[in-house]
Amino acid sequence: MKIAILSAFYPYRGGISQFSGLLFRALEKDHEVKAYTFSLQYPNFLFPGKTQFTTDLDNADPIPSTRVLNTINPFSYLKTAKEINSYSPQLLIIRFWMPFFGPALGTVAKKINPSTKIIGLLDNVIPHEKRFFDKPFTKYFLNKCDGFIVMTDAVKEDLFSLTDPNTKYIKISHPVYNHFGRKIEKSKARELLKVSPSKKTLLFFGFIRDYKGLDVLLKAFAQLDDTYQLIIAGECYGSFEKYQNLIDQVKNKDNIYLFDRYINDSEVSTYFSAADVCVLPYKSATQSGITAIANHFEVPVIATDVGGLKEDIENSKTGIIVFEPEPLVIVEAIEKYFAEGLEGLYSKNIAEKKEANSWDAFAEKVVGFSKEL
Repeated sequence: MKIAILSAFYPYRGGISQFSGLLFRALEKDHEVKAYTFSLQYPNFLFPGKTQFTTDLDNADPIPSTRVLNTINPFSYLKTAKEINSYSPQLLIIRFWMPFFGPALGTVAKKINPSTKIIGLLDNVIPHEKRFFDKPFTKYFLNKCDGFIVMTDAVKEDLFSLTDPNTKYIKISHPVYNHFGRKIEKSKARELLKVSPSKKTLLFFGFIRDYKGLDVLLKAFAQLDDTYQLIIAGECYGSFEKYQNLIDQVKNKDNIYLFDRYINDSEVSTYFSAADVCVLPYKSATQSGITAIANHFEVPVIATDVGGLKEDIENSKTGIIVFEPEPLVIVEAIEKYFAEGLEGLYSKNIAEKKEANSWDAFAEKVVGFSKEL
């Protein structure tokens, strides 16, 4: 089958690009695949991070792609559709994760030849940080697709809130990220990060945004004793001031290790290898790629019961689900995890489960679904 994918790809950095690259590699084993990406993804003034692009320190897979779509240039929408039509794919997969892309991706989809089936691969339908244009921009894109892939029930419910009951979709679990290398010895990882070799180690990993609840975790950590340490690893989108103020109030603040920057792919193994547990104190969510990374390294997760997080974490088997993003509830879960010595059991369960969530299996289900449209 000839397949086109329109998404963020190398040289763009981040989870969307990584996911799309791994899907590309899985599909190309049995199909002819071509990648299309952005000539301009976000204008710099709209991008809250330091850079949208990979650096020499990133261990990124240089997926060959056609850089053609400029999200703020309508002429490029038509050019992108023309490029894809000239390839004549039987299937076009379009990655969608925020309403800002609705006009660009929707117009491209509108101009694609009717002989090409279009599947929207949805990370989010209703965004975490809402704006007045969210629904019209998102609906514009959704109305141009033949079917959809969702990875959680939360995204499915959001999809049906904006589409009709006959919408065609398939739910496929988020595959386990497998491109960050192998786990290393915990003692070695902690030595590399210059953290305590013996304290109970919590990890907060990924971009720091308000909805991810780092403030909740810091308030929880303030109630833990000196036997715990917290590693915070990720670039902050926006001001870090409120988090720093909370850190300054913690009596054991010397047990908080801050790596406030984008974590390159080659470094990810070190952070997860150093952790006893990964904590996701999210206030809202649809799904999280962080759980897919944690599963790869067989690191259990403590997460709040929001969105689709619990669908990737089996409560009391591969992690602990807490019912609200409240400091005291998170403290109780953390203390239970260590008091009952759950790391070994949960890690073993993750190892047994993750084989089913491979990229090859994901790709096979995508192709099978496209044949039903």
